[in-house]
Amino acid sequence: MEIVALVIGVIGNIISILMFLSPVGTFIRIVKNQSTEEFDSLPYICTLLSSSLWTYYGIIKPGSFLVSTTNGFGVAVEIIYMSLFLLFAPPKMRLKTAVLVVVLNVVFSATAILLAHFGSHGEMRIDVIGFLCSALNIVMYSSPLSVVKTVVTTKSVEYMPFFLSLFFFLNGGVWTLYALLVRDWFLGVPNGIGCLLGTAQLVIYAIYRKGKSVKHTADLEEGGQIEHLLPPSATTNIGE
Repeated sequence: MEIVALVIGVIGNIISILMFLSPVGTFIRIVKNQSTEEFDSLPYICTLLSSSLWTYYGIIKPGSFLVSTTNGFGVAVEIIYMSLFLLFAPPKMRLKTAVLVVVLNVVFSATAILLAHFGSHGEMRIDVIGFLCSALNIVMYSSPLSVVKTVVTTKSVEYMPFFLSLFFFLNGGVWTLYALLVRDWFLGVPNGIGCLLGTAQLVIYAIYRKGKSVKHTADLEEGGQIEHLLPPSATTNIGE
């Protein structure tokens, strides 16, 4: 059983790494366009916070090195993402993102780790961080749903990264199986919920995936407005 758990854990690590790397295409687009457009920083802020605490959890809990290694990699990747987002975001979004990064990724994360480290010991410390990690993992998995309003309003999934939702689904499923094998409920409950939330995101993506891009829709609306502003004689001459 230990060998099976190790194999599933290694597979989970691989999928987690792919999950962390899944937004690369989004950030290539951001760098290329020199703008974050309508992309939301919340999924990356939540993932960085969750990964930071899971790394600490993996360090303090015996036999959880697979949890610490993959999340340590996630911390490094998410810091790069957040740096790029802050570099190319418009002023209003940059300010909002910077405030959230300072409050959640610096103050909250550091406070939680310091309180757990100096305020508790042994199993209690593991339980405190485990509960916190579980709650934050659910927040991380649900964070892409913050863009659902934009998806429904525009009827386009242009700003809802497909691969992020896909790997949230796969990551949640594999780590749930691993948690069942090693009987780690702090790992199992949030990842089980994450698998369900990933499924919901994929369903939303499937419903709206054939919608036109936001830019294309805006161009059509602008063109329609210009056409209506022209007198009938002008449109006739253009046609001729």
